[in-house]
Amino acid sequence: MISARGDNFTADDEGLELTTLAGARAEAAGAIADMARDAIRKQSNKGCPDHQLAIEVRDGRRPVLAVKLSFEVDEQKEG
Repeated sequence: MISARGDNFTADDEGLELTTLAGARAEAAGAIADMARDAIRKQSNKGCPDHQLAIEVRDGRRPVLAVKLSFEVDEQKEG
């Protein structure tokens, strides 16, 4: 699996052996949800409201699934 946050890519060298595409989809969905949660938690220090996350699932030879998520955090200022 390869994950991306903006222009930063991370390869999972260990990976998981899954027997079905549905299983891969479920794992990718959980992983991208974790990445989004972490990005929102860390954002308060960075001031970067836009987020683009992606996960590419491979079968060892080629990509078989891509999960992408874009979101924005808009903090309302008091006043």
